[in-house]
Amino acid sequence: MLRGFATVNLFADDLAAARDWYAELLGVQPYFEVPGPDGRPAYVEFRVGDYRHELGIVRGPHGPGSGAAGPSGVVLYWAVDDVEATLERLFALGAEEHEGVVDRGGNGFVTASVVDPFGNVLGIMTNPHYMEVLGARG
Repeated sequence: MLRGFATVNLFADDLAAARDWYAELLGVQPYFEVPGPDGRPAYVEFRVGDYRHELGIVRGPHGPGSGAAGPSGVVLYWAVDDVEATLERLFALGAEEHEGVVDRGGNGFVTASVVDPFGNVLGIMTNPHYMEVLGARG
């Protein structure tokens, strides 16, 4: 049975630039870094969000859709308090729109997605269910 995601991996040819970009976006430095045989970072990992989920970034074009004509793979939607404000921040950091703001039924579920400077799709979402679960944690 699926219990929740353990690690989300993104992919970037320039891992050092991706590490720095995500550190700026998240406001934290990676807590784990693995060098490759050439001494450059091959993998970095951040702990982020209310549940300290793992966000890993892997060097190289090994992700879903490698060789595809555009961004591809799974879209994970990160819970945010304000989709519009988060989009503004992402655009200021150089992300490009993938899918604009979409109201998913009028019940407070609102999504948008961007493509980060490394070709990964990053989804954001206001999600009342997430907030309900978070509130139940105490």
